[in-house]
Amino acid sequence: MIRVILPFHLQTLAGCEREVTVAVDGAVTVGSVLDALEALYPMLRGTIREHLSLRNRPRIRFFADNKDVTHTAPDTVLPDSVACGEQPLRIVGAVSGG
Repeated sequence: MIRVILPFHLQTLAGCEREVTVAVDGAVTVGSVLDALEALYPMLRGTIREHLSLRNRPRIRFFADNKDVTHTAPDTVLPDSVACGEQPLRIVGAVSGG
């Protein structure tokens, strides 16, 4: 099982805890984890990535094993520590303003 940490606004929308687990068949990538997350919590579709293009929404960041993987290709395999559930994939809403 893959552990995923969600920001508060997505927890509220999905009606779930801060940390959720999802099952991924095949390679563990950001794309496959998001597919599993959206299948488990359909109300999150379109909030983390665009509906049609599946491109990441602006101001959403992904961290795997404490490294920013936001701009890696969606099919890039995540570290083994995330794939085995030792470390979570963190989804973070970036803060902006001035």
